[in-house]
Amino acid sequence: MTKTEVKTASAAVKDILLSNPDGLHEVLRAVMQEVLEAEMDEALGASKSERTPERLGYRSGYYGRTLVTRVGKLELRVPQDRAGRFSTELFERYQRSERALVATQGVSTRKVKAITEELYGHAFSASSISAINKRLDESLAAFARRPLQEPFPYLILDARYEKVREAGVVMSQAVLIAVGIDWDGRRQILAVEMANRESRSAWRDFLVGLKARGLKGVELVVSDDHAGLVAAIGEVIPEAAWQRCYVHFLRNALDHLPRKHGDDCLQELRWLYDRRDLAEARADLAAWLAKWSARYPRLTGWAEDAIEQTLTFFRLPRQHHKHLKSTNMLERLNEEIRRRTYVVRIFPNTESCLRLVRALAVETNENWMEANRYINMDDLREHKKLALRQAA
Repeated sequence: MTKTEVKTASAAVKDILLSNPDGLHEVLRAVMQEVLEAEMDEALGASKSERTPERLGYRSGYYGRTLVTRVGKLELRVPQDRAGRFSTELFERYQRSERALVATQGVSTRKVKAITEELYGHAFSASSISAINKRLDESLAAFARRPLQEPFPYLILDARYEKVREAGVVMSQAVLIAVGIDWDGRRQILAVEMANRESRSAWRDFLVGLKARGLKGVELVVSDDHAGLVAAIGEVIPEAAWQRCYVHFLRNALDHLPRKHGDDCLQELRWLYDRRDLAEARADLAAWLAKWSARYPRLTGWAEDAIEQTLTFFRLPRQHHKHLKSTNMLERLNEEIRRRTYVVRIFPNTESCLRLVRALAVETNENWMEANRYINMDDLREHKKLALRQAA
């Protein structure tokens, strides 16, 4: 690009940003559109209307494509060639989960057409869907089987439910998810599997599978208090401490309150999780019990018996408290899963559901690995050194 072209492009960007309240959105759309045009020119060996013996084909119009990005939805015009061979690489990072939605074997032709048109702006043939399915499953299987070579001192476990049709019956099936934090402070999605329910055996098989792939060095596991999950953690990873998610704990507290109650009681209970150390939290807990036991004896009795499970995180360096006292780090992933599975609503089989959720997991994992580290693990190293000095 010449200096004149650079100045012209810079001026155009400036005009868009100054004149349009959604300027960044429009700039990104314009840039991506230009990339699509350049890819087509390269594929055909010639630009639009260019006469050259090196030309490999001709354009044949466009189809519309919506791309969801961090600045909103971009409406793009994807060029087509007459031979139908052009394939852009631009959407590769965004397409994996969309291909998983397309590859919903067992869905009626009408529904597949509706799904693909909603996602891509045009429908796919049955043979295209089959090819997409095969390529996608191979890459997702490699992700699911990959060896876990480094230690993961922190392990976060969670589950969500999706509607799946099996043998003609629609039922809720559990999607089991494991996230690890390594000694570089980076998050990785370690596993995504399906189970009929959150039973002890299902979670045990899930954790045994992780250990078979090399999971080691786990010092803390964060999860809710599902009985089967807690039992499986104790059986498969007995060396790890367990942190009960305090957010789930506070939600469970509602079961022990009358329907009509004030918010102050639970808000004050919530505050103790922001204290600097365990001693402060225990002092707050004692004051809370004294204040509310007469009014809400059922709640305070339950909390006094169960709350210790939610205070394990105080053993960690203070800088890690906000990240490891709950399973909230998985909320964004769960929200994205919920948004994408809503398009299908009821999956035709377990395989199609697992395909989509794993595809989303791969995308999220790539983003996490490229982002800045999630937490500073030097804090944990220093915390452990201090504990050893104090114990000596």
